[in-house]
Amino acid sequence: MAGIKEIRTRIDSVQQTLKITNAMYLISSSKLRRARQQFDVVRPFFGKVTETISDILHHSPEMEHVYLDKRAGVPEHTTGYIVITGDKGLAGAYNHNVLRLTEERLAKVAHPKLFLIGQVGRSYFAERGVPVDGEFLYTAQDPTFSRAEEICETLIDHFRRGELDEIYVVYTDMVTSMHLEPKVQKLLPLDRDTFAWAPRPGEEAAAKQMVTYVPNEHQVLSHLVPGYVTGVLYGAMVESFCSEQNARMMAMDTSSTNAREMLKDLSLRYNRARQAAITQEITEIVGGAQRQQESRPASAGRKTARTVRFLADGSRGEQGRNG
Repeated sequence: MAGIKEIRTRIDSVQQTLKITNAMYLISSSKLRRARQQFDVVRPFFGKVTETISDILHHSPEMEHVYLDKRAGVPEHTTGYIVITGDKGLAGAYNHNVLRLTEERLAKVAHPKLFLIGQVGRSYFAERGVPVDGEFLYTAQDPTFSRAEEICETLIDHFRRGELDEIYVVYTDMVTSMHLEPKVQKLLPLDRDTFAWAPRPGEEAAAKQMVTYVPNEHQVLSHLVPGYVTGVLYGAMVESFCSEQNARMMAMDTSSTNAREMLKDLSLRYNRARQAAITQEITEIVGGAQRQQESRPASAGRKTARTVRFLADGSRGEQGRNG
């Protein structure tokens, strides 16, 4: 059994770890709530943009546009992947699941290009010698609409110049607080099937009427698509950030639970070791006392013998004469 001092030192260490895990749990909870609130503020705008694009595509089924170009005849089809990971660890399997899904998609593409958001993904692919075509640092821990807009401007520019034929984003979707699912979502080119169109309530009678866009549908679509792509990317960034914080909360909660159980076990071992030390001290004291008691009769006999001899030398005779 370990000594009392060693157990006491380990208890102090576990208590310090427990304080850290509790603090990280509270910080992640606060960040998750704030990110959700920020995204809820801009959600209506993205919903309106998506609805307008659906209406344009429904009323202009034959329209050709650069954002609708499938580029099926391109000899070297280039696919770009935006991979969103975290900047830190201690989040369970959050980063690992996204990176594993990315590797599976890269293995199926002949000419992939990789764009990374997050320090973990950057370190992961650098260690494996995978070429990276773009890095967007200081974004994973602070997803903002302006940052998503800057990233989309860069990628849309690559798409319009023909350097990218398809653009996907790989991120983690927080389906529920207990279920995090890595997903791949297509950004460009747009698929008509993904834009389901339905008339607004009360407009069934006018559903077949033509809608006029000024100056024309083509120009309006050119203006709306960058905002739509930005909204999708920003939503993916927020979902990934929330998933990371939720994964970190679960990891820290599990760590805190394990720390508390370890403290119970260490406290029990500490009390046992302390009780054993006290028992040993008591045993030593009792044993010493018994040895002292056992040695007292022999000492008393020697003192009596010396007294008798002393009396035989003269004192005893005096006592007899006085008697």
